[in-house]
Order: sequence, then C-alpha cells, then structure tokens
Amino acid sequence: MTARARARTVAVLVTCPTMRTAKRVGAALVTRRLAACVNIVPGVESLFWWKGKVDRSKEVLLIAKTTARMFEPLRRCVISVHPYEVPEVIAIQLSAGHPPYLAWISASVRAR
Repeated sequence: MTARARARTVAVLVTCPTMRTAKRVGAALVTRRLAACVNIVPGVESLFWWKGKVDRSKEVLLIAKTTARMFEPLRRCVISVHPYEVPEVIAIQLSAGHPPYLAWISASVRAR
C-alpha cells in the first residue's frame, strides 16, 4: 500500500457517556458504512475543562476506522445521534498499517 493510501486512512475517536450510547453510535457508523470497524472501549475516565471548571467523567471510547474522505459524513452522523453538547469527534491520520487491513477499511466504507 502506498504512502498516499495510508494517508487516506484515519482512526476517529469519539467519547460517549454510557455503553448504551456507545453501542448506538457505533452501530450507526458501521451500518451506514461510514466506518469499517468501531472498537468500544469501556472504563475510560476523562478529565477536562468544561464551562470554566475542571470536570471529570467516566466514559466509553469509540475508535472508528475509516477513510479521510468519509470523515465529514461520519462526523455529521455522530453529531446527529450523540447526546453531548460538544461531542469529541477527532481523526488521527494513520502513518502505517498492515496493507491488507488498510485496503479492507477502504473497501468497507462508502458514500451514501
């Protein structure tokens, strides 16, 4: 797989307040073919600034694998189903990966 193809693959991080929300958001991303795969990681504790003070929350982390081209539709989908006022939806460009896995990601997502 070329460096250009790797650059088009991203991992998107999304935190959710509950496992139920995480499963709903993850299912929406995969069934709509916006992500090839979503890992659901329970037991995350977040510490963050919110409305002028430091806050803390137990959360569930989603790691969605998709293409850079599909990030914007994925982001819109998360925003539409997520309960947070300002949900985390950040993409991390992959610098390397197992070529067949990266090709599977690309083949598994599609524009609607």
